[in-house]
Amino acid sequence: MARGIEIREAHFPGRAPIDTYGNGGFRFADMSHRGSILCLPSGIYGWDMDVTKPLSVESFERVLAEAAEIEFLLLGTGTDMRPIPADLKVALKAAGISSDSMNTGAAVRTFNIMLMESRAVAAALIVV
Repeated sequence: MARGIEIREAHFPGRAPIDTYGNGGFRFADMSHRGSILCLPSGIYGWDMDVTKPLSVESFERVLAEAAEIEFLLLGTGTDMRPIPADLKVALKAAGISSDSMNTGAAVRTFNIMLMESRAVAAALIVV
């Protein structure tokens, strides 16, 4: 019996540089994803975030769950820079994660460099 289309959470199980971004998505590892992404030690995940949504501790739960393997989080906030809210900054710091906010283009470039250097880096990239 045919089961039809199975919808699964978007996830690439590995670390990969971001090849391109823009037009509503990202390209990496010969794949593409429409929407925002989290680049974590366990892989690259689709992230339900855009510039209209608030940056909250809850929206970074997956990042905090992998805190033991992350020293630095780059937050790409779209075309404009948005500051990291104080409660989120405190939660990240308490988990041992340093963080910096910048536009998504700068975050992608910095992430790729730090990844090449084998640094314990993660990125939360809001789509542009």
